[in-house]
Amino acid sequence: MENKDYDLICVGAGIMTATLALITKILQPEMRILILERLDKVAQESSAAWNNAGTGHSALCELNYCPQKNDQVDISKAIDICTQFEMSKQFWRNLVAQNLIKEPNSFINPVPHNSWVYGADNVDYLERRFHAMKEHFMFDSIEFTRSIEKMKEWFPLIMEDRDESDHMAGSRINRGAEMNFGSLTEQLFHILKKEYNVTVSFNEEVQDVDPDKDIEWDVITKNKISGDTRTLSAHHVFIGAGGGSLLLLQKVEIDEKEGYGGFPVSGAWLVCKNQEIINQHYGKVYSKAGPNDPPMSTPHLDTRFINGKRELLFGPFAGFSPKFLKEGSYLDLFKSIKSDNIKPMLETFWDNLPLTQYLVNQVTMSFDDRMDDLRKFYKNAKNEDWEYLVAGQRVQIIKIDEFEGGQLQFGTEVIASKDGSITCLLGASPGASTAVKIMLDVIEKAFPELIENPEILNKLQEMIPFYKTEVTKELFEKELKKSKELLEL
Repeated sequence: MENKDYDLICVGAGIMTATLALITKILQPEMRILILERLDKVAQESSAAWNNAGTGHSALCELNYCPQKNDQVDISKAIDICTQFEMSKQFWRNLVAQNLIKEPNSFINPVPHNSWVYGADNVDYLERRFHAMKEHFMFDSIEFTRSIEKMKEWFPLIMEDRDESDHMAGSRINRGAEMNFGSLTEQLFHILKKEYNVTVSFNEEVQDVDPDKDIEWDVITKNKISGDTRTLSAHHVFIGAGGGSLLLLQKVEIDEKEGYGGFPVSGAWLVCKNQEIINQHYGKVYSKAGPNDPPMSTPHLDTRFINGKRELLFGPFAGFSPKFLKEGSYLDLFKSIKSDNIKPMLETFWDNLPLTQYLVNQVTMSFDDRMDDLRKFYKNAKNEDWEYLVAGQRVQIIKIDEFEGGQLQFGTEVIASKDGSITCLLGASPGASTAVKIMLDVIEKAFPELIENPEILNKLQEMIPFYKTEVTKELFEKELKKSKELLEL
């Protein structure tokens, strides 16, 4: 048994931990940080490029961020998501400005963000969304069209063999971003190691986190290769292990964990193998989910840049696996069922039968069925030009709701003890795109003394100008221009 004292121990080596550790070290370089990862490399689960959509989620094309209420389209969530992604860009550009990241196009590339719908009701909705967004300075560059010819310019593959009798419309914002979060995560960890001597301890499975009377927490780990067990002490613990976070949180002795459950959903893509077809499409084109389908089912045809190669993906297709991680156990879901969460989990199941039916339909789809879905986007798609790729696992949050008993929540949530000494991130999208804002929330809970220090707060606002600041039109345009220049967008 080994005892070592740290200010912060992070569980999981993905984009969230990398962001938290780096911001914290920039603000307080003397802080002692240790990162524990159960696999042998960083960014192998949700942060890996093939395991997520790679969209810089900024609400430019994702229609689920703009719900329609009667005849009005509410863009308040879109404004919030857009602001958070711009905060992420501000942090990344700061690293580029300091020459800590030398090639921004290794992780971020300019790709137009488009929305495309068919059917009279959806067309009317998209036009209402356009007018609502056009009035706000964050989205005033948005374009809208019902013209077949204009849509052929924007996304020619989708418009092949379509005519004026089809009810279709599209919108477009050119400043969209395509992300390789795997590459970004690797570079953030490289900075942590080179500049701050923070290393990742690999093949370390965290068995438990127990309270300690002298410090705050004892973190018990087991090495997956040697089998050795050790105990590490920490004033603060951050659990950022993706789908694996819930199982570890349930072992922690804090009241705030009570009632949380998880619903695992796997993802998959159709990936184009024909370079000629790949070269004919440049953009991310999001459509609308079906009337009874969950937000995560929103279909999209995307240009991607992965490992230096341009790719074309369609999806996502959902599936069900009881695993909470791609490299997890088939017993994960069953292990997560506890006396305090079984009621909200059961009630959530009964209240979300359409989701269950959706997943059953998705799981039973054949390759031809998936190609038929693609052909709703790209009429002339041929089976031989595409292959099926299993992506990552997501665990959606189930929590107690005082009115409904149980609630399925799409998004992310930070769970924290009363004193902030232990924090845990649960949930999924928009996740990685808003990592900087989410990790600033963690810092506020775990290290309020940093935010309360005027010098540190000033440093933070210089690095991320939108932090704790009213975002005006003038400020937005000024900082957007800086990010475009430094990130080569």
